[in-house]
Amino acid sequence: MRKKALLDILEQVKNGGLLPEEALLQIKAEPFQDLGFAKPDHHRELRQGVAEVIYGEGKSARQICDIALAMRAGNQHTVLITRLQADAAEAVRKELPLRYFETARIGLAGDMPPPDCAGRIVVATGGTSDMPVAEEAAVTAEALGNQVLRLYDVGVSGLHRLLAHVDDIMGASVVVAVAGMEGALASVLGGLADCPVIGVPTSVGYGSSFGGLAALLSMLNSCSSGVSVVNIDNGFGAGYLASMINHIRG
Repeated sequence: MRKKALLDILEQVKNGGLLPEEALLQIKAEPFQDLGFAKPDHHRELRQGVAEVIYGEGKSARQICDIALAMRAGNQHTVLITRLQADAAEAVRKELPLRYFETARIGLAGDMPPPDCAGRIVVATGGTSDMPVAEEAAVTAEALGNQVLRLYDVGVSGLHRLLAHVDDIMGASVVVAVAGMEGALASVLGGLADCPVIGVPTSVGYGSSFGGLAALLSMLNSCSSGVSVVNIDNGFGAGYLASMINHIRG
């Protein structure tokens, strides 16, 4: 149940258009639905402010489609599907209005909502190879009602590229720094921005980067204040957290 739907029910009780007992029956509608292989959480938006998101990796196209259909039937107008492969997206599109973001590997069933807060999220990458993770963060943030500015390929090996966007960085409500290799971008942005910086280490890099572990440890050991770090390649987690911060600040 969405917050607006609950408020509508309470307003009807207040105005005498709905008996309290009738309202209780509607509110008590299953907080989750048992599909056997999954249990969509229809009350998550009430608890957390954001509806449930489907993690597509490891699920069949049929499972993804059935979960999404259940969520849509439960009055969730926009369903976000992360780590969705292109072939699975084609299968889901046959039954749902789906927009597929190939680089981000994200499917969006329903409409992309307009920004609903004044702040802006900046998503920056060290290099072009970091774009898939960055796009996962950016599309997630946009799907959660945020304005997003992308600054791609502005890593520390050519610092002048980043410094050309200082005004954009200083004007952000939150910055997402996506980088592999040694992961230095988060520290540099943390030293420039007057807002929270979320570091996203990626698995991009040569052997000694250990699949993103080197970037993760660099970001965790940042000397810049105000830098927090999510897990390796976790663009979704960064976009979600950035949205929460932006809605508080914006």
